[in-house]
Amino acid sequence: MFGRLAIVALAFAMPAAAQDEPNSDAAEPVVSQAEMTTTTFEMFRMVPGKLEEFIRSMALYDQVSMAGGQPPTQLFLHAGGEGWDVLLYKPSRPVPTPDQEAAMARKIEELGLPSGPIYFLKVREKMADHTHFEATGPTTASAWLAELDQARAEAGSSK
Repeated sequence: MFGRLAIVALAFAMPAAAQDEPNSDAAEPVVSQAEMTTTTFEMFRMVPGKLEEFIRSMALYDQVSMAGGQPPTQLFLHAGGEGWDVLLYKPSRPVPTPDQEAAMARKIEELGLPSGPIYFLKVREKMADHTHFEATGPTTASAWLAELDQARAEAGSSK
């Protein structure tokens, strides 16, 4: 059930520009994967009556992210299908610097938000079920196959 939804979510979440073939002539600097966070998706089935409270808490934690120069989490709400209420999409982005992390910690304190194990307990009070998964991408089939072919050529194998 969640697998099929994840594929649909990937299709909707992928920026239109990422659906084109990469431009090797681009003059933009390339950030290495080691400096980027992993793309993550989280799906929640909420405890009845806790959806609004959960979304309001997400809005507060988005303020924390933005205080550290990070984008807010993209939120998708149930419109069809079964077994879920909220899908969060966190695209890959540069890992926060120590200064950004300090700014986020200050914002957490300013807003009086829980963190660490207290956060975990508070947020779990709102969830009936949670699925977390990570993904690479976005990419295209052609771009992924080109990477595969290059890796095979470097390894000296065809399959």
